Amino acid sequence: MWKLKIAEGNGPYLYSTNNFVGRQTWEYDPNAGTPEDRESFQKARDQFDQNRKKGFHSCGDLFMRMQLKKESGIDLESIPPVRLEEKEEITYETATIAVKKALRLNRAVQASDGHWPAENAGPMLFTPPLLIALYISGAMNTTLTSEHKKEMIRYMYNHQNEDGGWGLYIEGHSTMIGSGLSYVALRILGEGADDGNGAIARARKWILDHGGATGIPSWGKAYLSVLGVYEWEGCNPLPPEFWLFPSILPYHPAKMWSYCRTTYMPMSYLYGRKYHGPITDLVLSLRNEIHVKSYDQIDWNKARHHCCKEDVYYPHTFVQDLLWDTLNYCTEPVMKRWPLNKIRQRALDKTIKYMRYGAEESRYITIGCVEKSLQMMCWWAHDQNCDEFKYHLARVPDYLWLAEDGMKMQSFGSQIWDSTLATQAVISTGMVEEYGDCLQKAHFYIKESQIKENPKGDFRGMYRHFTKGAWTFSDQDQGWVVSDCTAEALKCLLLLSQMPTEISGEKPPVERLYDAVNVLLYLQSSLSGGFAIWEPAIPQPYLEVLNPSELFADIVVEQEHVECTASIVQALISFNRMHPGHREKEIENSVARGVSFLEERQWPDGSWYGYWGICFLYGTFFTVGGLAAAGKTYENCEAVRKAVNFFLSSQNDEGGWGESLESCPSMKYTPLEGNRTNLVQTSWAMLGLMYGGQAERDPTPMHKAAKLLINEQMSDGDFPQQEITGVYMKNCMLHYAQYRNIFPLWALGEYRKRVWPSQSL
Repeated sequence: MWKLKIAEGNGPYLYSTNNFVGRQTWEYDPNAGTPEDRESFQKARDQFDQNRKKGFHSCGDLFMRMQLKKESGIDLESIPPVRLEEKEEITYETATIAVKKALRLNRAVQASDGHWPAENAGPMLFTPPLLIALYISGAMNTTLTSEHKKEMIRYMYNHQNEDGGWGLYIEGHSTMIGSGLSYVALRILGEGADDGNGAIARARKWILDHGGATGIPSWGKAYLSVLGVYEWEGCNPLPPEFWLFPSILPYHPAKMWSYCRTTYMPMSYLYGRKYHGPITDLVLSLRNEIHVKSYDQIDWNKARHHCCKEDVYYPHTFVQDLLWDTLNYCTEPVMKRWPLNKIRQRALDKTIKYMRYGAEESRYITIGCVEKSLQMMCWWAHDQNCDEFKYHLARVPDYLWLAEDGMKMQSFGSQIWDSTLATQAVISTGMVEEYGDCLQKAHFYIKESQIKENPKGDFRGMYRHFTKGAWTFSDQDQGWVVSDCTAEALKCLLLLSQMPTEISGEKPPVERLYDAVNVLLYLQSSLSGGFAIWEPAIPQPYLEVLNPSELFADIVVEQEHVECTASIVQALISFNRMHPGHREKEIENSVARGVSFLEERQWPDGSWYGYWGICFLYGTFFTVGGLAAAGKTYENCEAVRKAVNFFLSSQNDEGGWGESLESCPSMKYTPLEGNRTNLVQTSWAMLGLMYGGQAERDPTPMHKAAKLLINEQMSDGDFPQQEITGVYMKNCMLHYAQYRNIFPLWALGEYRKRVWPSQSL
């Protein structure tokens, strides 16, 4: 039986900067579990099947919840859930019961080291590249057990669309990158060409009916070239020589957004080497299965610019095609010949140097799953006996997440992000008698997860920025700054510092708070006043015309975003109020500029576009919170009034809110089909309205929404999993499995406190 392991790690190729606090890995033990446990697992799988038929593709993360709830010993069932009739009003007592049950549930799914584990996945292009890396290296059977493979196969089949294809993400329409990579992954995992009760054949038909794998987008072309079922001549050039350019040039790759840089660096190495794995019988078979023409008859040069229309979100510009054709016809032929091939070797050596530094500074986790798989391919291509590849293999379990829909490679984990939000949700209840050791554990985890040192050596020369004082998205070992995670963690430390130590534990040294503030101030744009996420924004938006990906928008340079700006504004205001001695005037100026940025980014309908959640409801919830922290109210700020009107005008007839994922790529507010309710988005809207003072003016909209949440609460205090609610780069959705219990608790906690302030003291 599968078991989630927390904060564990050992072995010669595994090391940590904080004793693995925050690490979460799944392990299979054939002798573990009772018959009842195994039966519960199967029921969870059956429940997912039923939800899938209802149109819900996201898992409920039930395996993790079952284990942690059982280990916690917290009583979740003795208090029956509240059920309110149509004309029955919510009372303080009924709200208290719902909040108490939700709080107990959140405590029960907290891990022993203080973090809240959860899946953070959804894109169908995450898992297949890892399998390709394991296949070409021969490490498949030493890294994955038969049980791992079984669960990965389950995941692929569970998320196959009715037309036989797979989407870019689990709720998406079928695409060539989703279908081609998932098909290849299933075959690598051992599925035959006619297995899956016809599922493999239906997938192959979809691929061939849509022009075959020559139409896979550029990332897919690179992955399939490494496997050997596509040719590098069919890829647009990715010359590693760009890394030899002086960094002062405006188009130097060091100026790329961190994720773009860490993706295209290993891709350029693989392209420069024209590396592919062994040509096995499976590879030869796949060449025949996924292409319309015979493999040796394909015009690879023509395929360079070919992309299946189902995949295109960001079409290539004329400038891009001209650049690539110039490189392909004029540069590449001469770079292969002496003496210019010496320059290529220098470029390849430099990319290896940068990749080694990045891997070591992230304890071989890397920035995320895309770079992780690509780096594994690179190190195997570089030296099959190198230690770097062995270190990478030791961190593969950090990426594998198991739920009732199967096993998948996740982004790299959202431990810090989820845990800081959950901590604030718990605190919002004010139910001190129910906290137990929850906040002590959370406090320990947050303190242990702060980055204590900068990257080693000349990190600026390696195109990195200082990190001391920041928090990552996942755990400390990963090492990459994330601004809103840093802000939310700082907010938690400030809140917890105001509580008695017997409730929240020991405070960190105040210098740790100063370090966090230094990071936040560094990430503010000197031009716009907004805040970027990973690194300072690059004020060269024109470079986006070079976006080489057909799938994503805005991937070339780091940009500012309203969500992280709002989080940082809140954190800086709280810090300045409690610790006015550290960079006080700078903070005041920073906040003023951040608030101006938020007001300027408001849309005509009163909303803000959310870049990391779906979508306008998410962005507006965060932004109103930031404005409220800065003293902006419904009475004194037009932006707040417009935001409140946006929320009220988008509330549906039953009192909830629900926004379609189509809002993200279209950049136009789109309700869910049938104007139905999503409980997480309803919670965002409730919180946004309360930050805008709606509970004090007219709580009626709050009552309707709270009633929906309360009536949907399950017997254990949890809430049902519905549609996916996360997104990145406008066009790819991401599943945050903890959102469904964090945000309803937070919304109901604030609702209870604001509607009945005297009784909630």
